[in-house]
Amino acid sequence: MTARSDLVGRLGALHGARVLCIGDVMLDRFVYGEVERISPEAPVPVLRVERESAMLGGAGNVARNLAALGAGARFVSVVGRDEAGHEIAVLCNALSDCKHELVAEGQRRTTIKTRFFAGAQQIVRADHETALPIAARAETAVIRHAMDFLSDVSVVVLSDYGKGVLTERVVSEVIAAAAAAGKTVIVDPKGPDYHRYRGATLVTPNRKELAEAAHLPVGSDAEIARAAAHLIATYDFGAVLATRGADGMSLITREKPDTPLHLPTEAREVFDVSGAGDTVVATIAAALAGGFSLPEAAQLANAAAGIVVGKSGTAVAHPDELAAALHRQDLLTGEGKLVTVEQLGERVADWRRRGLKIGFTNGCFDLLHPGHVSLLRQARAAADRLVVGLNSDASVRRLKGEGRPVQSEAARAMVLGSLASVDLVVIFGEDTPMALIEAIKPDVLVKGADYTKDKVVGADFVEAHGGRVLLADLVPGQSTSATIARMAK
Repeated sequence: MTARSDLVGRLGALHGARVLCIGDVMLDRFVYGEVERISPEAPVPVLRVERESAMLGGAGNVARNLAALGAGARFVSVVGRDEAGHEIAVLCNALSDCKHELVAEGQRRTTIKTRFFAGAQQIVRADHETALPIAARAETAVIRHAMDFLSDVSVVVLSDYGKGVLTERVVSEVIAAAAAAGKTVIVDPKGPDYHRYRGATLVTPNRKELAEAAHLPVGSDAEIARAAAHLIATYDFGAVLATRGADGMSLITREKPDTPLHLPTEAREVFDVSGAGDTVVATIAAALAGGFSLPEAAQLANAAAGIVVGKSGTAVAHPDELAAALHRQDLLTGEGKLVTVEQLGERVADWRRRGLKIGFTNGCFDLLHPGHVSLLRQARAAADRLVVGLNSDASVRRLKGEGRPVQSEAARAMVLGSLASVDLVVIFGEDTPMALIEAIKPDVLVKGADYTKDKVVGADFVEAHGGRVLLADLVPGQSTSATIARMAK
């Protein structure tokens, strides 16, 4: 497998990768409240509603996940001529770089799934839907829109929720056209009959779906691989990615059916599995469109799945969260200190509520030496909590030249995180930490005394917000460049 830290440096390739998604869209509604009594009318809880939200579900959640990853989504589906269909159009319009075509059928009811929560516990789900095959006119419109988008993408996703959009005609014509154009086709299947998916590049059944389609046991790694290989041979698939819940996922390919790739689950805490399959499909599609190999795409998808099941509702995974998840196993003792920008904001807000003074410094920290340790100690002594902004590998190369950094960002973050003086580490890809400084608004901004205040990035901003700039004393004769130069002699 490709080293996880190497995948992090290539996550930028997801941005702008274009994927066509066709399938059953639905509206996911969430109603949150508290239960404080039982109804006098029947022995059922009374939910006192406090808030409601709605988001794209089904194939729409694939498009939503693509947008979160920075990829360009091209989306085709069918809705009813109703308020829910209009709301889905509004939500699609809000996605970045998402071009969509929603075919409206007059007699169709747009699928709505409403989940009711009492605190963190889901107590019931109510579904409104028309789960019937779309009419011939709608089939023609879906196929036409798909063909219009095909030249603009490199990967096609068929997201089948069994609501009637992906009829045999739609599936067969789209797969044939995509194959003729040299496009990758990924199918998230529904039902036990896979004949209509014949020729797809990749199918992504869960364990239960794999057993039903292959008519084989799937209790062990070997049985999973055998069932997947059977589907590949029977339906001319390029590969099968079997999602296995708490057991992770398994990738079996036509080229190497006897050497499956089994990926253990990355979920640290499972809160809600809603939409995790959509995240897997979207991540693989975006990764393949961005130039990743299939095993690498599966690694990314496994990490993304571990992220979203720890969130509430039909959630998405962002590139910075993926980067943190990919680093996690490399970070050992420092892993709990590496955070995403989003997580950083939450931690800083919590510290401020507690009245703590926040310090910030930044650098490449390529080869940690006594000068670095001294600077970090001085920075921590001036504040209650210290955040360290760490230049990404790509930004170090831009600033220091090829051959740097000597250590990967994962290794550098691990070393920094192991220091008692450091409370959080956040990796940034820009040449300067200005965006981080603006987000944190530190009380103390720390740089070495080889700087003057007018040369410290963010100094004016920090002082304008009531903070101060500290120029830490240097340890004579200590620098990474000098160390590297001595090693080269």
